[in-house]
Amino acid sequence: MFRAFVREVGSGHPTDLVRAARRAQAAAFAVLAVPGLPLGAAYALSGPAALPPLWVAALAGLGVLLAALVLRLARRAARDPAQPPTRAVLTAALQSGGAPAVPFLLGCTLFAQPLAALALWALAGLGYAAAWGRVPGWVQAAGLRRA
Repeated sequence: MFRAFVREVGSGHPTDLVRAARRAQAAAFAVLAVPGLPLGAAYALSGPAALPPLWVAALAGLGVLLAALVLRLARRAARDPAQPPTRAVLTAALQSGGAPAVPFLLGCTLFAQPLAALALWALAGLGYAAAWGRVPGWVQAAGLRRA
């Protein structure tokens, strides 16, 4: 995977840069989210009290708010004129991996409430799709800056 990533970054083709940025995005999400699974399971085994639906909704709102903030900061990083275009795109992709990780990790804290965990993971899926869909625009903006 690492060789393919290096090859895609160095090729100079926009489609390869999109692919490389999406690999970076997936790796960033995995690094942030995977530790939440065993930690959430360990917390669930401790027998936590169930959260009322209002608190679950508040956590979901917090997850959406923080994911939107992460995507906004990633967009800003993608348009940073002080960085070379390829680095700006990869920086934004790495940062945007945190957008779906926030609601995912919040969902991991609710393993004892499966429906609440699934709802937060659904929000994480939407955050991942939103981040994934922004990558081509960042690459296009970087290409325009290079010209």
